[in-house]
Amino acid sequence: MPQPPNLSPRAYKAEGGPIGALLIHGFTGSAAETSPMGRYLAARGLAVRCPLLPGHGTSPLDLTRIRWQAWAGEVEAALQDLQECSQRVFVGGMSLGSLLALWLGSRHPEIAGLIAMAPAIKVQNRLLPLSLGLRRVMRYNPLGPISDDDMGDPDARERVWCYDDTPLWGAGEVYLLQRQVLRALPTIRQPILIFQGRRDAQLDPQAAQILYDRIGSEDRTLVWLENSGHNVLADGERESLWEQSHDWIVERAGAGHP
Repeated sequence: MPQPPNLSPRAYKAEGGPIGALLIHGFTGSAAETSPMGRYLAARGLAVRCPLLPGHGTSPLDLTRIRWQAWAGEVEAALQDLQECSQRVFVGGMSLGSLLALWLGSRHPEIAGLIAMAPAIKVQNRLLPLSLGLRRVMRYNPLGPISDDDMGDPDARERVWCYDDTPLWGAGEVYLLQRQVLRALPTIRQPILIFQGRRDAQLDPQAAQILYDRIGSEDRTLVWLENSGHNVLADGERESLWEQSHDWIVERAGAGHP
């Protein structure tokens, strides 16, 4: 898996106006995948936080003894930081990040809206539940890292910084968080914008539709990206996703945005 030297996995932060956006990266990834969207939104006047989840951006070994609650604590802290300087906050996440965004939405009704990108509500790999047992005898997935072979843009891999191993312990924590979020979906009421790539080989082909159907939100928008794989923040339609997300945020933030 790529770790291009020109990319930084570190967290990104930008101050801005009364609207805030919290963007959360995916499993084994880093803030390198959320920070380009963060810079796009910051250039349009939004305050932005792109945190780096614990166990990420360093070594795969750091994901071999982690709890999903540590990820939740990091995004809670980023949300609180953003709320201190913003009147309205929107939360978006990619894959694992989408689960954390939904988890935040279930706990914080004051969040103005949610953006779920490649929502990891249902994955293709039916062995994910088995990771809870396998992780006690095996450190990494013997089948190798999560693949980016589904992406439509051949240059997309150069926009990704992630691990070259998949720690089974961390995968088990993704599954545990997924179960928490699935139970909470009917209680989530915020407006939600959902993206999934048609080429996505990691998620169930109807993952986005499942989220759309089960969430309690009345204001729901589902966008299919016809030429994108799983990592929609790195693939060729990413700039369209940024633009649609910005317009959706501004529309729901109401008056007062410059």
